[in-house]
Amino acid sequence: MISPSQHIVIALITLVGAAANSIAGGGTLLTFPALVGLGVPSLVANATSTVALWPGTLTSMYGYRDELRGAKAVAIAFFIPSVLGGLVGGVLLTLTTQRQFDHIVPWLVGFATTVFMLQKPILAAFRRYSLAHPARENPASHRPPLGFMISHFFVSIYGGYFGGGAGMLILASLGLIGLTNIHQMNGLKNYFAITFNLVAICAFIWKGLVDWPIAATMAAGSIVGGWAGSNLAQKVPQSWIRGSVTVIGFSSAIWLFTHTK
Repeated sequence: MISPSQHIVIALITLVGAAANSIAGGGTLLTFPALVGLGVPSLVANATSTVALWPGTLTSMYGYRDELRGAKAVAIAFFIPSVLGGLVGGVLLTLTTQRQFDHIVPWLVGFATTVFMLQKPILAAFRRYSLAHPARENPASHRPPLGFMISHFFVSIYGGYFGGGAGMLILASLGLIGLTNIHQMNGLKNYFAITFNLVAICAFIWKGLVDWPIAATMAAGSIVGGWAGSNLAQKVPQSWIRGSVTVIGFSSAIWLFTHTK
């Protein structure tokens, strides 16, 4: 159990993380290490962060409703892989011991930070590829090939298990399909995250991994931070946020490596 002053600290960190998510992404790379640093076991920190940030992702869907209407085929095709993958990932986390997760999590944070750092050049490469190889038809209006549905299943497993960097993996997959509208891609990304995280959350709750007082504190910070970030998105350079989150993410990974027993 963390102290009242620590609740205030994690609320402020979550506020900053949610604002970062609104501007450039990577909020999980702030909130998860912060919980671990406050002494919350990594398994509980992972599950609690997922639960606390889920309502914010759900709220963000309202802004993408128009874009999603034009991508129903992709949303429907990836729904089952999202559900099954989230279930597998959530159950795998409940089967992981605290000691095992402590050894795994530094690699997960390092991987997620690397993916986040490379997000901009990777998406730019996909856009160049799409311009050079234009699709004959709108790819968002057709069911993707089976291979992409299978790959999304594995991405959803990762998302349900840990989640950091899963959004970038989804965006990369959508870019390979041929989608180029970043607002539509972000809407689909959030929709899939809501789906596989909800299933994973059910597994976390069943296993008793969620610290509800902390989750409530983080949820409050997430709501305020998301609102603030949406107003600052056009005023704060994304490069500043990306640079800061990348430094914090790699620093957290190094700290987790050095503190693994």
